[in-house]
Amino acid sequence: MFGAILGDIIGSPYEFDRGNKSKDFPLFIDESEFTDDTVMTIAIAEALMSVHCVSDQKAIKEAVIKSMKKWGKKYPNAGYGIMFSNWLDALYPEPYGSFGNGSAMRVSSVAWLFNNIDEVREVARWTAEVSHNHPEGVKGAEATASAIFLARSGSSKNEIKDYIQQQFGYDLNRTCDQIRPTYHHVESCMETVPEAMIAFLEGNDFEDVIRNAVSLGGDCDTLTAIAGSIAEGYYGVPSQLQLACYQRLPDDLRQVLKAFEIYQKNTK
Repeated sequence: MFGAILGDIIGSPYEFDRGNKSKDFPLFIDESEFTDDTVMTIAIAEALMSVHCVSDQKAIKEAVIKSMKKWGKKYPNAGYGIMFSNWLDALYPEPYGSFGNGSAMRVSSVAWLFNNIDEVREVARWTAEVSHNHPEGVKGAEATASAIFLARSGSSKNEIKDYIQQQFGYDLNRTCDQIRPTYHHVESCMETVPEAMIAFLEGNDFEDVIRNAVSLGGDCDTLTAIAGSIAEGYYGVPSQLQLACYQRLPDDLRQVLKAFEIYQKNTK
């Protein structure tokens, strides 16, 4: 999950089109901080570990709801959208037809904890459906988890691109240079997930993917979280950036990330 969390932290100062759409920027500044993307990524990971990654829809959905509400209460000002904030506050939260990119930014742990793509897609779908049950919201989560799983399983970039285009219909034939001039802040899966994947496809290493994603602008903490999560699967994350990630998290979030790293290694 380092890729998703680092993408969130590094992209956060430039959200809402506050960057200059350049790849030339310091990775960390005083304003670099985790947001709701990190909190909900941690929540999903903790939920899956709590049920020992069983492929049981009811158990997983109940655990996901419980964990997201728990962490949302701990970090109520992390930057949630209005509808999701209402969902977190509800006594019995129900899905609300969202196609927002929140379903995709929080899904990365699924791709590391399950070991075949059909299962990864199924569990990703369940994690989305508790809130983001619009077909595009579900698709964004499934596509992101699929790309991470393929990346960590040794697929080439061309194989990842072909699979995502064929299975999900996203147009990945554009370039960052084509996207960048007119791209703006938008929070839908349809206009975030493919752009994040293109940033990944054009990258030369983990950091280059992060820089590609931030340079596009828009909702770039979430876009970069998605791109970074795929880049981690493909390239890994340099140890110095892993350390930087840990240093920028409070102890409770850091503990879950450490537990996830241990759990994931022990379940390979």
